[in-house]
Amino acid sequence: MPEAAALPDRPLRVALFSGNYNYVRDGANQALNRLVAYLEAQGCVVRVYSPTSDTPAFEPAGTLVSIPSFAIPGRGEYRLALGLPDRLKREIRDFAPDIIHLSAPDPAAHAAKKLGRDLGVPVVASIHTRFETYFEYYGLGFIRPGIEALLKRFYAGLDSIFVTTAGFGETMREAGIISAEPAVWSRGVDKQRFHPGRRSLEWRWSLGIADDEPVIGFVGRLVLEKGLDMVAAAVAELKARGVRHRLLVVGEGPARDGFARDVPDAIFLGFQDGINLARAYASVDMLLNPSITETFGNINLEAMASGIPVVAARAGGNECLVADGVTGALVGPRDVAGYADALGRYCADPALARAHGKAGLTAAQAYDWDAINAAVLTRYRELIADKHK
Repeated sequence: MPEAAALPDRPLRVALFSGNYNYVRDGANQALNRLVAYLEAQGCVVRVYSPTSDTPAFEPAGTLVSIPSFAIPGRGEYRLALGLPDRLKREIRDFAPDIIHLSAPDPAAHAAKKLGRDLGVPVVASIHTRFETYFEYYGLGFIRPGIEALLKRFYAGLDSIFVTTAGFGETMREAGIISAEPAVWSRGVDKQRFHPGRRSLEWRWSLGIADDEPVIGFVGRLVLEKGLDMVAAAVAELKARGVRHRLLVVGEGPARDGFARDVPDAIFLGFQDGINLARAYASVDMLLNPSITETFGNINLEAMASGIPVVAARAGGNECLVADGVTGALVGPRDVAGYADALGRYCADPALARAHGKAGLTAAQAYDWDAINAAVLTRYRELIADKHK
């Protein structure tokens, strides 16, 4: 049956469920907002269901509907969505979505999955982070098997699952968390914003950084699961070796005070966005990213587009982007000496850092947001067409 005959003869309606659509800024919700903006630009009608805050981090793309939630104990900046009350179920039925997209395995998404089955529409999910690994950073690793069991149940029986890379999808299949072959929804980078031309020596001077002083950048939420302990250990090792360097930290979060005590010589810029963030990337000499919880290292891609090399943990969200010895260095996740070795090489050899940064810049050109989001819409249409056969 031709696709035109199988699809509805009106704009496609998408119901998207997010655990954090815009109340705290992170790579996952920014990707979701870009997807919604793209879908609406293509004529789709999108309604987003998510916990909300009186002080959102940014304006949302699309129509945002608040769902009941509560602040997570110990991490009050994040909220956990509860189930869907009857009024929201009625609203969703009235909206009559052609497809339901889930992006966090919370109670609201479980309820939406069941509702989608009742409505007879495709239900898909996207995996944005390694939820099952978080608890180990807070002394709760013993509950990981239970979390993995919950994830397996959540992802079972969906019409499609989106992962950020084929390699990450294989990792999740090997772990038994998903069973079917997933679809790839990669990430793009705004090359108009992130580029080497943003580098500013004057800005470095304003921070007390000399022209020839190697600067290591760390960008991200200041939370334990970003590998802050490895950042502190790596720069301490550099200091012990007598390697001249400065650490520049971009980001905010609940672990800031403890991290600042561990890296007393670091420059903390706090949260940065827009051109200020792009300038920070381009003005450091290398990025350090020891996180192993990401499914796609957005900061790696932004650093590459800014023309700087990346030293990252050898993990799924990094291996898909960083070419070891070409655009940066991949290091065993807990290998402090390995991080120090890689960073030290760039500190001692600026020409090598520039060469790897240039290679990263070339590689980053392939990551286009519109092309990447178009693949998601194509997959939506395929699934909806199958339901209408």
